Amino acid sequence: MKRIYVPRDAAALAVGAEATVRAIAAEAERRGEPVEIVRTGTRGMFWLEPLVEIERDGVRSGFRNVGPQDVSALFDCGFGDHPLAVGPVEQIPFLRDQTRLTFARCGVIDPLSPADYEAHGGMTGLRRALAMKPVDIVDEVKLSGLRGRGGAGFPTGVKWDTVRLARAARKYIVCNADEGDSGTFADRMIMEGDPFSLIEGMTVAGLGTGAEKGYVYIRSEYPQAVATMTEAIGIARAAGMLGVSVLGSDKAFDIEVRVGAGAYICGEETSLLNSMEGKRAVVRAKPPLPALHGFMDSPTVVNNVISLATIPVIFEKGHRHYSEFGLGRSRGTIPIQIAGNVKHGGLFETAFGMTLGDLVGKIGGGTASGRPVKAVQVGGPLGAYFPPALFDTPFGYEEFDGQGGLIGHAGVVVFDDTVDMLQMARFAMEFCAIESCGKCTPCRIGSVRGVETIDRIGQGDGEAVEILTDLCQTMRDGSLCALGGFTPFPVLSAFNHYPDDFAIRKEAAE
Repeated sequence: MKRIYVPRDAAALAVGAEATVRAIAAEAERRGEPVEIVRTGTRGMFWLEPLVEIERDGVRSGFRNVGPQDVSALFDCGFGDHPLAVGPVEQIPFLRDQTRLTFARCGVIDPLSPADYEAHGGMTGLRRALAMKPVDIVDEVKLSGLRGRGGAGFPTGVKWDTVRLARAARKYIVCNADEGDSGTFADRMIMEGDPFSLIEGMTVAGLGTGAEKGYVYIRSEYPQAVATMTEAIGIARAAGMLGVSVLGSDKAFDIEVRVGAGAYICGEETSLLNSMEGKRAVVRAKPPLPALHGFMDSPTVVNNVISLATIPVIFEKGHRHYSEFGLGRSRGTIPIQIAGNVKHGGLFETAFGMTLGDLVGKIGGGTASGRPVKAVQVGGPLGAYFPPALFDTPFGYEEFDGQGGLIGHAGVVVFDDTVDMLQMARFAMEFCAIESCGKCTPCRIGSVRGVETIDRIGQGDGEAVEILTDLCQTMRDGSLCALGGFTPFPVLSAFNHYPDDFAIRKEAAE
């Protein structure tokens, strides 16, 4: 019997994977050939989707961009020599050159099969954690060097320890899956391709901190992720991975999915907590910190999907194995999401340290348009723009900070030389104005004034440049959260690195 793998991930569905699956099933029935179709997550090589794989002697070979019209010919050649063939999938350079720890199972297993999950190392870490004391669990995370993958880069173990030491009747683990940054999709890939890793990571977090309840707050724009996580939680509960007795132990932990309120600001942890409590999603002033007064005023761990989904591999292989990867204070691997005007867009997990230029040129293959790269925005809509002159910057938290940027959620968006950087700076301010929760004046008013000021510069008003820099300083220092505080990153980097795009307007006006 042929075993054929086709992704059920949103990226594959968007380019017709369901129609391809129906065609494969119908063709197999017509020919009387028994096949087993296994639905997986995506491998993260989006330019190849729908990527159909067939397994022979333990090796999976792939066929790119398979549509219903290609299925008959694939059966004719026995899924062998065909123009769409890409050979053994794990030998494709984009995948072969990765260090996959967090994403090792994505695209490989049936995401809703506990047996598949365990066969590929799943639950090993949880079983180890169940035999450990809470303080030892937290110390393992500290020693791994894991930092928050949601953007702030705060040491995960330190946050857990704060919650562990807090005295309260109830504690909570909240997974921030409100992945709203442009050019990011790592959270969605995990939830749709390896949901049990997130469940296992959250459970370990509960064991380490004393929390018995967890929530996954997923953005409403991710219906497939919501459905997959909800089903996976039900399966995990039925299998004894969740509930009053985790894997037969005396430890309890359960998880519930909450669907987001459809606003970018809900990705900010305190706004997210307000949304979960049924309140308007506005930012809370800090202190108090969520680790002490979070969900329902109780100590709460708020971690990103990738942070929590990395916990199983740390406990499976040990903190030393994980921490030996990386650069400086940036330990382990980082799932970099390559998007925009790029030839090979997708998810590339690698140890910290690879240069931005290698990511864009060697891994991403340069621009899809074939034109020169002009700018790369790293870290979502609040990230700085990097020109080719800074492409030797290694991927690391401190290294990017030293160049006036931030890693954020590790989204990398590529632009060719046709991009207008004044318009990109304007977009950053406009985005902030639209998405602001309205609680603090620097963000609420500053972003609107920012759009107006950039328009003045575009009309040739040179005096507005000083106003813009002063406004950015006020937003950076006075905003309650990163939305207003980080918007100056794209604005000022566009202005500082691409002065010609701003000067053209001035010359035209004169």
